[in-house]
Amino acid sequence: MMKPKGGFRRMMQVLLVLALLGVALYLGVVAMVCYKEANLPPAEDYDALIVLGAQVKPDGTLSLQLQWRLDAAVKAWQAHPCWVVVCGARGSNEPVEEAYAMRDYLIGQGVPEEWILTDPASYNTRQNIRNAIDLLQGRDVARVAVVTSDYHVPRAMAIAEDAGLDVCGIAAPTKLGMRFWVKNHGREGLAWIKYWAQKYHLLPME
Repeated sequence: MMKPKGGFRRMMQVLLVLALLGVALYLGVVAMVCYKEANLPPAEDYDALIVLGAQVKPDGTLSLQLQWRLDAAVKAWQAHPCWVVVCGARGSNEPVEEAYAMRDYLIGQGVPEEWILTDPASYNTRQNIRNAIDLLQGRDVARVAVVTSDYHVPRAMAIAEDAGLDVCGIAAPTKLGMRFWVKNHGREGLAWIKYWAQKYHLLPME
C-alpha cells in the first residue's frame, strides 16, 4: 500500500514542477511583451498606415481603445499623408462593421475619404494584415506602419513581417489604469503563445 502513495506523491511533485515552469514561461512572455513595447523603434518612411480595429459600442460610439488608435493614425497621417487601411468586421454586439466606423471617424478628423481603404471582413490580426495587403496591391507601397494599441504593436508587426511586409509600428497609448494594463498584457502574453504555435505549425492557421 505504501508504493502507490509514494508514486502518487512523486507524480504530484512532477505536476507541481511543470505547473511552476509553465507559470514562469508565461510570465517571461509577458515580460517580453513589455520590453518590446517599451523599445519600439520610431516609425519612419512609411507609405501606408494599417489601423487595426477594436470594439464599437452597441450605441455606435467608439471604444476608448479604438478612438486612441484612430487618433494615433490621424497624427501619423498629418505628419505624412498616405494610404490608410482600416480593418475590422462586425462583432455580434456591434451595430456596424468596425472598419466603417473607423472610416467615418477619420473623415471627421480631416482625413480625405479617397485616402482611406476599408476592410470590413477581418476578425483577427492575421486576417487584418492579409486583407490590408490585398487592398494595397498596385498602390506603390514599399513600407507600412501598423497602428494599434501599445501592447499589441509588437505581435502585429511580427505577423506583418511573416506576411512579407517591410513594417514599422505606431503605438496608441492605453490609459485605462493598472487593472486594464494587467488584463491587456496578460491576454497578449497568451496571444503570443498562440502566435508561435501557429507559426511553427502546432496549431492550424486561422
